[in-house]
Parts: sequence; C-alpha cells; structure tokens
Amino acid sequence: MSDAKPNETQSTNGSTAAYRQLRIWIPALIIIVTLIMMALPMLVADASEALMMVSVMGPVVSCLLALIWWVAFSRARWTERLVGLLGIFAIFGVVSLVSDPSMVKAVPMMKLTIPVGIGMFTLGAILCSKILSFKRTIIALVMLGIGVSYSGLLRHEGMSSDTTMALKWRWTPTAEQLLVNAKNTEPPIVVETDSPEMDAAIAKPEWSEFRGANRDGRYLGPPISTDWSSDPEQVWKVPVGPGWSSFSIAGELLYTQEQRGDLEAVVCYEASSGKEIWTHEIKARFEESIGGPGPRATPTIAQGSLFAHGAKGDVVRLDPKTGAEVWRQNVGTLANRNTPSWGYSSSPLVIGSNVIVHVGGAGDKGTIALDIENGEVNWTTAAGDHSYISPHLATILGKQYVLMLTNVGLNVLEPESGVDVLNYEWKTSGYRSLQPLVINGDSIILSTGMGTGTRRIKLSSTDEGLTATETWSNPRFAPDFNDMVLFEGHLYGFTGMIFTCIDAETGEQKWKGGRYGKGQVLLVEQSGALIVLSEKGEVVLLKADPSSHQELAKFKAINGKTWAHPVLVGDRLFVRNAEEAACYRLPLDDESKTSSKDDVN
Repeated sequence: MSDAKPNETQSTNGSTAAYRQLRIWIPALIIIVTLIMMALPMLVADASEALMMVSVMGPVVSCLLALIWWVAFSRARWTERLVGLLGIFAIFGVVSLVSDPSMVKAVPMMKLTIPVGIGMFTLGAILCSKILSFKRTIIALVMLGIGVSYSGLLRHEGMSSDTTMALKWRWTPTAEQLLVNAKNTEPPIVVETDSPEMDAAIAKPEWSEFRGANRDGRYLGPPISTDWSSDPEQVWKVPVGPGWSSFSIAGELLYTQEQRGDLEAVVCYEASSGKEIWTHEIKARFEESIGGPGPRATPTIAQGSLFAHGAKGDVVRLDPKTGAEVWRQNVGTLANRNTPSWGYSSSPLVIGSNVIVHVGGAGDKGTIALDIENGEVNWTTAAGDHSYISPHLATILGKQYVLMLTNVGLNVLEPESGVDVLNYEWKTSGYRSLQPLVINGDSIILSTGMGTGTRRIKLSSTDEGLTATETWSNPRFAPDFNDMVLFEGHLYGFTGMIFTCIDAETGEQKWKGGRYGKGQVLLVEQSGALIVLSEKGEVVLLKADPSSHQELAKFKAINGKTWAHPVLVGDRLFVRNAEEAACYRLPLDDESKTSSKDDVN
C-alpha cells in the first residue's frame, strides 16, 4: 500500500514529489473583501473620503496580499511560485504595451487592469487547487491573460464621483474627435458685431462670470413658474469639446471653454441657436484620468473684454465680439510652477486694473494679479499650493476684499495691492474646490471636501486688521466639489451625493434627501426654488424649503457625466458637460410673462 499523503503525488521510484493541494481560504477571502471595497461608493451615497480611498486603493492592496499568498502561503512548489510571479509581471508588461494610452494610467490600472488580472489568476489557482501538477499554474496564468486582455480593448474616459469608470471600446471615436471632425467642415456663422445692442450687452452682461456676478450661484431675474406640467422646451442641443467650464453670457453671446484635440479653445456661441460664432485657440492640452481632458475655469466678461484662464496656465484677454487676442500671459511660467494635477481652474476675477487668478506657486507666487491693459504682473501674494477655487470678491464690514480659499486656509486680500489683511489657517490634506459664501456682511461659510466638512467664521475689525472667530463647524456637511447656495438663512447643497439643507446660523442639518450624484445647484431667488443639474444630466426643480425635501419636477437635459454649473437668463436655462450643451426654455410665472426685458444680475 502506498504511504503517500493524499495531497502529494508519487514518482515512479517511490519518492514523494512536492505537489500539494493549494491553500484556498486566504485567496477566497481576499476576493470577497476586494469586491466589497470596490462596491462601497455605489452602496453608500454619502461615502466619506476614507471610503472613496478604500474603493480605489483597497483593490491594489488586495492584489499585493494575493501575491504574498502565492509566494509565501499557497503551498505551491517553488518553481510554480517563481514562474507564476514572473508570468504575472510579463503579462502585465505586454498588456501595457498594447493597450490604449488612457488605460495604462494610474486610475484604470488600479481600478481595473491590475485587480481583474490578479483576481483572475487567484480564481484560477482556487479552481485548480486540487490539480497536483504544474498545469494549475499555467491555467492560472492563462486566466490572468484572458482577464487583462479585456483592458486592451477599452479606452478610459474619466471617472464619476462614485469612482465608476467611463469605458468605451478603444476603436470607437471619442465625442471630442467627432466634434473636431465636424468643426473642420462647418464654418462659424456670421453675426453683426458692430451694433449698439451688442455693445450694451457686453457693457452689462446678464451672467458675467463663474456662478454669476457675485459668484454665489444666485439668479436674481424674473421668477420662473414652479408648475412644470410638461418638460421644458428644448431650444437647442449641440456637441461641445471636453472641459468643465460653465457659461458667461452677454446678450446673444454665450461663452465657454473647451478642449479640441491639441488646441485649448475659448468658444463663443449664439445663445438663441447654439451655433458657433468664433473660436480662440491656443496649442495646449490638459488631461487627467479622473476628470478627463479640457479646461476647468469659466470665462469672465468685464470692462468690455473677455478673460479666460486655461488649464495649462494661459490667461488671455480677448475681444468679446471677435475673439481677437489682446494679450496672453502664462501664470505657471511666472510662478515657476508645473501644472497642478487637476489643472489650473481659477476663473479670472477682474476688479479695477487687476485680473486676479490663483496659481499656487512657491513663496509669494500663490495668487497673482495681472494688469488688465497688458497682462504684466501688478502684484503677487502667498497662498496655498493648490486650490480649485476662484478668487472671490466680497464686501465684508463695509469694505471690498478678495477672498482666496486654498488647502491651507483663507486669505483676505486688498484688491488693489494684494496685501493680506487676514490669513485664517484651516489646513486640509485633501483639496478645496468650493467658493466661500458671505453672510450678513461679517461672516463667511468655508467648505471642504469629504473628511473635513463646513465651518462658519465671523470677522471683526481691529487696529491691526481683521480677526476671525469660529461660529460653528459641521464635519458631516461635507460638499466635495459642489457649491452651495444661501436662501433665507439656510444653506442648500450636497453632502457626498445626497442633497442637504443646513441652518446657516447653527450649522445643524434640517433635512437630507434627493440623490443626484455630485451635481450643481442654482438658486432662483424670486421663485424660492432651486435648480439642480444632476451628475447624470437631469434638471431637477426643488422648493427651497427648510422643512423638507420637495422635488417639484425633473427631466433629462443632457447625456453623460455632468459637473458644470447651470446658468439661467430670463427663461433660458443653459447646461453643458464634457460632450454636449443645451438650452431649455423654462415656463415663467404670470408676472414675468408680461415683462419684455429680463431684469437680471
């Protein structure tokens, strides 16, 4: 009778060969835990920053643990372990060489290629654990190859706020490629630019800059009807280049920024038709694996000109009628700074003779003011090294200041000189991308993404300048990159992916409801209503009521991931994302219908 153990094979001369049944409970547990980690953002609507990081980094850690299991605890022969390990690296190397360039970046590698590949290898080892020969290692490597070959067929087009990746077949043209090809055959329309009406519109634009004239997301024009018996009329819908700029509007001139191949563009559309009037392009391309390609800032209409800030740092002054360039200055070069990981995203603030943007350079090159006439530097001042927030003009204690919120805190600056009259320290290891919000002329709401929350501070004037004291902090109200609005003493915005109402005086939550992804909100003040543009491109009408979440209407406006801020002028709602833009006509209330001219901010 043979005395070989059940998990070993015996050679012809009676010696025992070292093939043993693999230990499988460890890799089985790793696979289960990995699947749970990857699903966390979809299961938890207001997932914290820690949970988001777990969903991204957790699978990579699991893959490392799976490799450790294979090398140290699998019971495989050492020749199997060595060949298996070398085979894994070789297959990943080959796939990296043949895959679309977008698939070999950090996010798709960490979230798809590596976890699927190692997962398939581990699953193969589990299924073949009782095969007591080298064949099981070969089968596991073949399964790994099958798993990662899928990545070679795909193209990565960014990631949604719940960390879900946007994937397309690599051989299909991108929306950007289709747009560029179409624009090469469709010339811009010709409009009359030399007219008193256009001059008047540019002198007093309806929506002059990012989030409106006060950068607070309030529409102060005539009230809209909140009774939408049917979906609003679509006026037009057109393809646009990628980017996360919003709109600025002066009469029939509708401005935004886009990426078009290797060219970064400031584009002027006709507001009534969506047809392109002119395009100003410079050779620059920014792209990152979460938000995708394109500029992040919104053009500013001021003092008869148009100002734009590109994702690679180019600030331009343009003729708003023709797009002709007056001057251009690269603030990254001025500050000796490489492009930030998510690009320059500061919408220009124009006040007096200064065009102010955040740069995040070392020393005193944090915030920079360029001369409106020639683009030369007027002043510079220190600030945090990264911020996705635009300079914010505000009246505090009866005097105008520029607010600049960054990763290290809030700087309150003299607009003309850049002198820092208050440096309020509130550091974060993450990022900040939400505009400060001024209340009662002496208090400021400061918000941070997941993990830090929202704080209200009160400012006081002393002989030495301004001082600030904390009124309240609420770590649970944690908007990420979704600005809030203020109405009748209450804040309305997102915490995670759930819409929320907060008492502005106490910081206490009044209600939470409505899952719109990580969308953006616009306050229609005279209607007491909120327009939410969801992350999926839906327009949602809410009642601005602290007693409860009340959804009045909803319709699908545009397709694809949507992060840009909506704009309302009169009865026309303008929305866009990285693929298309659209205009819808909203119903007005009875009083507004009698008015022939918009009274807007």
